[in-house]
Amino acid sequence: MQQEGRKEKTFLLCVDSDGCAIDTMEIKHRRCFGPCLVEEWGLEPWKDEILDRWNQINLYSEFRGINRFKALAVILQEINQNKVPISGLEGYSLWIRGASRLSESALSDRLKDSRWSENICLQKALSWSKKVNAAIDKIPAEDRRAFPGVLRGLEGVHDRVDIAVVSSANRQAVLEEWRENHLNDLVDVFFAQDSGTKEACIRNLIRAGYRQSCILFVGDAPGDLDAALENGISFYPILAGDEEQSWKDFPGAIESFLRGNYLGVVQEREIRKFWNHLKGR
Repeated sequence: MQQEGRKEKTFLLCVDSDGCAIDTMEIKHRRCFGPCLVEEWGLEPWKDEILDRWNQINLYSEFRGINRFKALAVILQEINQNKVPISGLEGYSLWIRGASRLSESALSDRLKDSRWSENICLQKALSWSKKVNAAIDKIPAEDRRAFPGVLRGLEGVHDRVDIAVVSSANRQAVLEEWRENHLNDLVDVFFAQDSGTKEACIRNLIRAGYRQSCILFVGDAPGDLDAALENGISFYPILAGDEEQSWKDFPGAIESFLRGNYLGVVQEREIRKFWNHLKGR
């Protein structure tokens, strides 16, 4: 398995993980991210409202699929404005805006800086993230299944394309979930939360020698689309709530891509369908 995204084939298929290939997005947000947020900041008086808002932000809005620390910044700002003051939020927001990587290790490094070591919001964000990871680890394997059609879809093209997982999720969880679903042997390289933004990961793959016209990104979130468009590559959407049909249609889409017929009218139609579907959720 490649470790740095070394080019082997002409074409590259990038695939997001949570909510795209693996049916864990709803489970993780409802069982782990939101409840750990309430626990860490002592938000029990507003629990139901905050959990509903967390799920709305992360599952059914333009923020779907964003990095966990960015999502945390969004809801903490709302809580600070509408519910209760969040101590240290300004320092946390500065880290979010300025960091090149948003991960636990990057946050730990920030807290080692004497200027920020006493910032309670940074401390709580790190504690929250670790609690989330521990909760995710407790999700039974039978609840971390790939969507129907993923294995068949990737097996059908692996002899013709390199495959990269490009995810903003925790690396250990991504690796375990792809292994549990017998998908890891189809993947040439894994990029996760600790690898940087999805945009940056794709830029690195382009630098490895792939032509932009030869890269297709399969994703389920607006951030995936943005990462594709920013890098000038093609995008195929997996529709939230209709993932099985999206993967059923995937073989036809990638055959069109490999023949050079996807970019243009076909992709524009898929992107319109993606936005219409998300807005209708």
